[in-house]
Amino acid sequence: MGCKHSEGVTQRLARIAGQVNGIRDMVEEGRPCGELLMQLSSASRALTQVARLVMTEHLAHCVAEGFSTGDEAAVVEDLTRALEQFAKMK
Repeated sequence: MGCKHSEGVTQRLARIAGQVNGIRDMVEEGRPCGELLMQLSSASRALTQVARLVMTEHLAHCVAEGFSTGDEAAVVEDLTRALEQFAKMK
């Protein structure tokens, strides 16, 4: 089942990529551990927010579409896998 994601997902991931590059630069500069941990925590929260958005889009589009086409068993199986992956985020 192919999924289309909103531009918001792409934009957030680009922002996170920039943030991770900035963290790498901080490591190379020898910045204090506290600063690094703060930025790593921020990046982790941002990834969790993207995961929530992807899950919301999955429910709104993929799951709804699957139920409308009558393929309930496959949708439930796919949703179960998605929820298991989402639960591993933290």
